Amino acid sequence: MRSGMGSRNRPDDQRFMDVALVLAGRGLGRVAPNPAVGCVVVRDGIIVGRGWTQPGGRPHAETEALRRAGEAARGATAYVTFEPCAHYGETGPCAQALIDAGIARVVGAMTDPDPRVCGQGYGMLREAGVEVVDGVGAAAAHHLNEGFIKHVVENRPLVTLKIASSIDGRTATHSGESQWITGADARNRGHLMRATTDAIMVGSTTAVVDDPDLTCRLPGLEERSPARIVADGRLRLPLTARLVRSAHETPVWILTQGGGDQDRRKAFQECGVELIDVPTGAEGAMDMGAALELIAGRGITRLLVEGGSHLASSLMAAGLVDRIEWFQAPKVIGGDGFPAIGGFGVEKLGMAPALVRTGMVSMGEDSLLSYVVRRD
Repeated sequence: MRSGMGSRNRPDDQRFMDVALVLAGRGLGRVAPNPAVGCVVVRDGIIVGRGWTQPGGRPHAETEALRRAGEAARGATAYVTFEPCAHYGETGPCAQALIDAGIARVVGAMTDPDPRVCGQGYGMLREAGVEVVDGVGAAAAHHLNEGFIKHVVENRPLVTLKIASSIDGRTATHSGESQWITGADARNRGHLMRATTDAIMVGSTTAVVDDPDLTCRLPGLEERSPARIVADGRLRLPLTARLVRSAHETPVWILTQGGGDQDRRKAFQECGVELIDVPTGAEGAMDMGAALELIAGRGITRLLVEGGSHLASSLMAAGLVDRIEWFQAPKVIGGDGFPAIGGFGVEKLGMAPALVRTGMVSMGEDSLLSYVVRRD
C-alpha cells in the first residue's frame, strides 16, 4: 500500500472507502467512457457529503460530494475510489476542486492509468499541502473499473460472457427450445447485469432464432438498457426483427463485413441501425479483436456477451473473454442439445483457458457461478 509523505492510514479509512465504493457502483453502465467513481466527504467522523459519477460521466463524483458538503468540506477528509483528475476537459480538475474546497486529507483507492492523470492528481494535491493516502480498497476499485482500465490500457472493453444452461452445458434442446432453462430469479439477475453494462452483444443466429429485445426489463431500470450489438457478418438479421424495429429507441449496432448488398445496408441505416464494418481475420471470419477495438472507439468499456455458441467460442479462442457469469439450471439435456460454447480447437487440457471461480450463489433452484479468466 502506497501513501503520501508523512501520511498514514486511520482506523476508519476502510469503512468510509467501502461506502464510496458502493456509491461508485451506481454509475456502472451509465458513465462510459469515464470510470465509475464514488466519493464521500467526512468531517469529525460524520459523512457530510457524498457523490458518484453522474450519467454521461459529468459531473464527477468529487464535484457532487463537495456540492452537498458545502462549507463542511473545509478541513474534512475526502474518500475517493479513483485518483482525482488533474486535466482540464469539459470541467476543471477534480484535484483542484478538492483544494479549493479546503479538503485537508484525501484517501484514494487507486491511481488512474490514464496518461493525462496517472499520479498527477495526487501530485497536485500534495503540492497544495493536502495529505494523500493511496491504495485503500485498491483491489475492489480495480475490479469495479476493470472495463475503464482495459479501455485505456488495451483499447478494448472488459468482456463478460453470460451463459444460461443446463448442468451439462446445453442452452437448448435439439429442437431449439430454450425458454426457459433457468428460473425467474436467474433471469432477473441477468437483467440487472444488463443495467450495469455499456453494451450487450449476441451472434447473428441468436438474434435471428430468438428475436430478442436485449433490453433491461426490471421495474424502474428500463431506461438503463445498454446499446445492443449483433455480430452479423453477412447481414442475416431480418429488417422486421425486434432489434431493428426498436433501434430508434435504444441503439443497435451491427458488426458486419464490408461491402455486401448496398440496398440492404441502406435499409438498415434508415431504420436507425448503425453498421460497423469489421476487417476479415482468419478463414474469412470477422476479426473479433478488431471488432472490440471498434466498439471501444465508441466509448464502450463493459461488454456483456449473451450468445450464441459460435460467438462465445470465437471470443474464447482469441483470448478475449475476461469474466464468465454462468447460470446453471438443475436439468440435463444431453449431447443432442445445443452447446453453450462451440468448439475452438482445444486438443490438450493444457490448451484450455484456466478459470478462477470468484463466486457461487444459489438463485432459487438455479446456481450462478462467477469466474475470471486467468492470463498467466
